[in-house]
Amino acid sequence: MQKILLVEDNEMNRDMLSRRLQRKGYFIVIAQDGEQGFSLACSEDPDLILMDISLPLMDGCEATRRLKANPKTCHIPIIVLTAHALVTDRVRAFNAGCDDYDTKPVDFVRLSEKIENFLVEKKAL
Repeated sequence: MQKILLVEDNEMNRDMLSRRLQRKGYFIVIAQDGEQGFSLACSEDPDLILMDISLPLMDGCEATRRLKANPKTCHIPIIVLTAHALVTDRVRAFNAGCDDYDTKPVDFVRLSEKIENFLVEKKAL
């Protein structure tokens, strides 16, 4: 079973995404802030990370930067999920090292396709 780390501070978003991803057969690990997300990424070795940008304690861009700089976690694909839809927000997320970017409200079909593409690529390596 493939493991996804969901880093999201909004309880309704966390609940909705985790339930839908579990129904698709993924094992979900949840972090409620950037520091916890960084820590769990290091200890849980997820196959993929869904990272919110606006997080308490450490924002998602900083957490992404640290994960991509860490040899233990730099290989993990990170999809940023955010309500911030400006071009500058997108550029900031990619500059931090994210592998993909999607906006909220989440289009679950589109997000599922992105997740599958990353996980299929990862299996092929």
